[in-house]
Amino acid sequence: MGSAVAQCPHGITSHSTGNLGQNKLGYSSRCSKFPCQLDFARFGLLHQGSSAASSSDHSTEFGRRINAVPDMDDMFWDKVPTPLLDMVENPIHLKNLSVQELKGLASEIRSELSCIMSEKPNSLKASLAVVELTIAIHHVFHAPVDKILWDVGEQTYAHKILTGRRALMRMMRQKNGLSGFTSRFESEYDSFGTGHGCNSVSAGLGMAIARDIKGKRDRVVTVISNATTLAGQVYEAMSNAGYLDSNMIVILNDSRRSLHPKIEQEPKTSITALSSTLIKIQSSKSFRKFREAAKGITKRIGRGMHELAAKFDEYARGMIGPQGSTLFEELGLYYIGPVDGHNLEDLICVLQQVSSLDSMGPVLIHVITEDNHQDAECNEKIESDNPQEVLSAGYDDSVSSSVQTRTYSDCLVDSLLMEAEKHKDIVLVHAGMEMEPSFQVLQETFADRFFDVGMAEQHAVTFSAGLSRGGLRPFCIIPSTFLQRAYDQVVHDVDRQKIPVRFVITSAGLVGNSGPVYCGAFDVTFMSCLPNMIVMAPSDEDELVDMVATAAQIDDRPVCFRYPRGAIVRTDHFMHPGIPLEIGKGRVLVEGKEVALLGYGAMVQNCLKAQALLSRLGIEVTVADARFCKPLDTELLTLLCENHKFLITVEEGSIGGFASHVAQFIALNGHLDGTVKWRPIVLPDSYIENGLPEEQLARAGLSGHHIAATVLRLLGRVREALLLMC
Repeated sequence: MGSAVAQCPHGITSHSTGNLGQNKLGYSSRCSKFPCQLDFARFGLLHQGSSAASSSDHSTEFGRRINAVPDMDDMFWDKVPTPLLDMVENPIHLKNLSVQELKGLASEIRSELSCIMSEKPNSLKASLAVVELTIAIHHVFHAPVDKILWDVGEQTYAHKILTGRRALMRMMRQKNGLSGFTSRFESEYDSFGTGHGCNSVSAGLGMAIARDIKGKRDRVVTVISNATTLAGQVYEAMSNAGYLDSNMIVILNDSRRSLHPKIEQEPKTSITALSSTLIKIQSSKSFRKFREAAKGITKRIGRGMHELAAKFDEYARGMIGPQGSTLFEELGLYYIGPVDGHNLEDLICVLQQVSSLDSMGPVLIHVITEDNHQDAECNEKIESDNPQEVLSAGYDDSVSSSVQTRTYSDCLVDSLLMEAEKHKDIVLVHAGMEMEPSFQVLQETFADRFFDVGMAEQHAVTFSAGLSRGGLRPFCIIPSTFLQRAYDQVVHDVDRQKIPVRFVITSAGLVGNSGPVYCGAFDVTFMSCLPNMIVMAPSDEDELVDMVATAAQIDDRPVCFRYPRGAIVRTDHFMHPGIPLEIGKGRVLVEGKEVALLGYGAMVQNCLKAQALLSRLGIEVTVADARFCKPLDTELLTLLCENHKFLITVEEGSIGGFASHVAQFIALNGHLDGTVKWRPIVLPDSYIENGLPEEQLARAGLSGHHIAATVLRLLGRVREALLLMC
């Protein structure tokens, strides 16, 4: 058993004693109204059926929820002491803290996040910027009864720390660890899962309407960011919220960052003592009631008077608020702001006043935060961050083994640069939550031909179609998981009209520690079912270069190709000029007997690994590279079926993809009526959680060892298959 004593800067003395079973924290306080003693049980994984589950709608299918409480024996790693944070097990412990203590807590959370940052590849600036906002939200509202929703995963780390998951923060985005996003399966404080952003207002409005129908009085708070305001769903939700007029609070976390450098160079909205006072008046209940009463009076006087008063109100509020603030009023949300996102007094005052407004409709609070708002002890670490890493804050390159490793995206950039020299009409459109560092080279080299539209994937697709109709050759670069949001535009604005847009689908397949949120499992399935789409995937970097050249040549229909996140196959950096491929033609890489492995895309490499393993056992198998999912190489398929007893297709995609097209062909052409037996290996019909790439492949049954074991079982050598998997 060990003990520790810590003197807090605000008059709190903490005493901790630890053993293997339980930790207790007792303290005396001159300025706090905390209970005299807190019992901190060691964190555990609580299943839904346990007594800890309080909500009646929880189901066992949610798996396990993580309820982490700081372990006093493990908590004091080499970092700045955090006596206030050590006493916060969940948000209820913030209620009786003074503003001065909350400021100290904010400083400690920043220290904690900075300590975590030292071991994480991604910048945590987004979460560091919202520390005060997170504390204010949990100080004023009563989660999990009040629903708090977030749009951006990187802004939720302080939220996770304050809601009982502090001890597991170092396991974030790792196998059996925390998600990098909010997750209903992880904590009851996560009211809705964060995915690709822009969903919180829609989900929050649904919860608010459900609350009203059920006659409840809980509050709904949604936090959106600059990035998510680029997505149309946010405005659709706000417009509907204004129409339905249900009580909810939307907080716009404005970090003053934009896709457009000219906008960022403009004078920033200043927050002065006068504006702070006006905001408090603006958010007060008495002012809101006076405004509503004035509206009612002018309506009774006459339509002309009401319209004149409305215009005056809009003009006055436009004078007080920053440029564009009246947009939210036009959508039906009562605008309050801007509020200093690092001033806890103002934040708490505004949130308390807004939370007391009943039957006043939706409210938008405009909060200004700074990504570089750091405590002194954090500055040195933050300033030393790689600037490319900061720009791609949400991009987890855990698939790569080192910073120097050359990636598929690096090869794509080089090949596009070569093709752009041949075709001066090539233009590049990029969409998604963040941009990989590799693409910044393209942005700098082709400033007038590179268009980054952020989280506007639907616009990106139709914009590319317009560029094509204007006589250019657009390459539309979108990560697989984000292309899902633009599928209607792919169907109607591109494929149905046979417009030659070249889709570059990045981060295809499993994505390591980015988990199921960024996993690109479905693109082969939903792209290959389109009648006019050419669908292909390279097995290595050389084929990627050739497919870029192939796509550049196609001018009569749309084409797409996918490639995985992470390192290329070869270790040398030689780049050959791209050679256009014959459409719908695969190739045989290794000739063997009895068993044929037909790989698609990156899985060809794992087929080659399986072939090497089987060769040691005296089994010679054929390995073929399909290259194309649509159109299929039917000649190659026929050859493989006629000369082998077993055909195994291998792909890093969902059910309904490449294997389904193979099955359709061999079934309709009678190949399954003969001697050949066909087996597909695809991603399982489930979401694969965070983990290292090799762990995820093994879990999915797509590693070289798993493929080889499948062959051995088909040949009746079950014992050897089991030994191979040991």
